[in-house]
Amino acid sequence: MTSSGVILYGPPGSGKDTITRELTRLRPEFALFERLKAGPGRTTGYRLTTADRIEELSRAGELLYHNARYDAEYAIDRQGIAALVDADRIPVLHMGQVVGASAVAAFPLHWIRVLLWCPLDVTESRSVGRGDKDVEARVKVWHETREDLLDNETAPWTLTLRTDQLNPTESANAIIDALAATASAECRNIRELVG
Repeated sequence: MTSSGVILYGPPGSGKDTITRELTRLRPEFALFERLKAGPGRTTGYRLTTADRIEELSRAGELLYHNARYDAEYAIDRQGIAALVDADRIPVLHMGQVVGASAVAAFPLHWIRVLLWCPLDVTESRSVGRGDKDVEARVKVWHETREDLLDNETAPWTLTLRTDQLNPTESANAIIDALAATASAECRNIRELVG
C-alpha cells in the first residue's frame, strides 16, 4: 500500500481537510502532504517558504505543480512526496485545479484520484460555519472549480464522492477500498455531477 497516493480534488468546503483527518484516523499510514506556501492566509497544513524559493525549485525542475490563489503561491515538490513515501506513508494531496491533479499523477505512484463535490450552498454554509473570513472568495473559487471540471470533463477520476450525501467516514472508507483494489481512474459524467 505504500506505493500509492491519494489526490483529493474539489471546491472549497467539499471536505478535503475533513476526509484527510478521517483517513489518518482510520489508517495511520495516510499523511497529509503539506504543500509549500508563500503568502498570506492559513498556515496550518503548509510548509511556509518564500516566492523566491518556489521559483528556485521550479527552475531546478523540482516542482510537480505550482499555482497562485488567495493572494498566495503554492507548490508541490517532488522531494516532499518522496519523503513521505520513503517513510512508508501514503501521501494525501489537496488539489484545486484539474491540471494540477494531472501534473501530480506524473509522480510514479498508484494514484487514487478522488473528485469531491458539494453544491454551492453547502460550500457557503460550511465556510461560514468554520469562520472563514474570505467566504466571498471561496464562493468565487467554487464557481471556478465547476468551470475547471467542465473544461476538463474527460479527465479521469477513480472516485466521485458527493460529500453532502456521504459522511466523512463513508467517504474515507470508499477511498481505502479503492486503494486496496488498486482501482484505476476513468472518465465520469461530470456534467451530471456538477449540474
